[in-house]
Amino acid sequence: MKIDVQHLAKLSRLHISEEQVAKFEMQMQEIVGMVDNLPELSSEDCLIDPQNPMTCRPDIPQNNYKRDDILKNAPQVQAGCVVVPKVIE
Repeated sequence: MKIDVQHLAKLSRLHISEEQVAKFEMQMQEIVGMVDNLPELSSEDCLIDPQNPMTCRPDIPQNNYKRDDILKNAPQVQAGCVVVPKVIE
């Protein structure tokens, strides 16, 4: 299988030098080869224990904290809110 590393780099907006292209192509082909060699699993080989099925807990928010207790731990507070660094220009 031929993997177009240059195209993948363009899609992911990565700059890959010409020297690295051959190395990455080989590594990606090895990864795809390993995935191709994985054995098929049947429903009989299921890894989930039927005696202990997974159950999700109900998503119930618990707010046991008072605003003043939270704000006194914040490094910087302004107008009753926690001040955080600007991350979007």
